[in-house]
Amino acid sequence: MEHEFWLQCWREGSTGFHQQRVTPLLQKYWPPLALPAGSRVFVPLAGKSLDMLWLAERGHRVLGVELSTLAVDQFFSENGLKPTVRESRYGTHHVAGNIELICGDAFALDTEALADCVGVYDRAALIALPLPMRERYVSELYAHLPAGCTGLLLTLEYSQSEMAGPPFSVKEAEVRRLYEADWQVTLLDRRDILAMQPDFAAAGLTALGTVVYRLERSGA
Repeated sequence: MEHEFWLQCWREGSTGFHQQRVTPLLQKYWPPLALPAGSRVFVPLAGKSLDMLWLAERGHRVLGVELSTLAVDQFFSENGLKPTVRESRYGTHHVAGNIELICGDAFALDTEALADCVGVYDRAALIALPLPMRERYVSELYAHLPAGCTGLLLTLEYSQSEMAGPPFSVKEAEVRRLYEADWQVTLLDRRDILAMQPDFAAAGLTALGTVVYRLERSGA
């Protein structure tokens, strides 16, 4: 998935991955993590997700990163927010209240950028990437998150032979292979959602599941 692919998706409005509501699984499984109010939460490949608003309303400081200028601009305009804007080596920072959204390449972020992120929320980032990029995404980007960082990872599971993706099928064995060297991985929920996703059924899928994992970064 080259950058141009995603930029074109936003230009054409081919953004079926964007939800018009807060993710119910976030609402169910985030509170038990018990991250203190004021904690900084990293949201990679954020798009214009309403989940960022929900996290900010819970008292968290949200740090999102998104490649598309259109997505960033739409997030703030559609939610009635007027951000201040500044530039850094990471990209263009848009800040409004508890939300900071960087328009830039997630892979450009480093340990300094993510040093105070004690939480991470990944709903549609890992599954947006083909396998080689998923491996790089975890080994490079997640590696910059600090020890003790805790959060949620949401994935999809289906037969990859039935649909090319994105979104891609990322099954439990792969999640554990990618993360368990540095993260404690706990499966919280697995459920069948095909009946609620007619577009996926129309694309030829015969089964579709969503899975929620709790992640906690190991180390002192």
